[in-house]
Amino acid sequence: MNPHRVIQVWINQQQTVLPSPAHLSDAIAAAAVKPPFAAAVNQVFVPKKNHATHVLQEGDQIELIVPVTGG
Repeated sequence: MNPHRVIQVWINQQQTVLPSPAHLSDAIAAAAVKPPFAAAVNQVFVPKKNHATHVLQEGDQIELIVPVTGG
């Protein structure tokens, strides 16, 4: 087993390489997004309680959506 294996994912339409195995929480850390935000993988919402256990696959599309405030 290669200890230096990586996967390529897309975070907010930006190509990102993460060490494998990678979880959604790793992608969130790589993007340095601050709460509050919502997360979706391949257009499917992932609840916050599942961020650390949701395993990412090669080519996953991750959207981290931060609410817009103001008026």
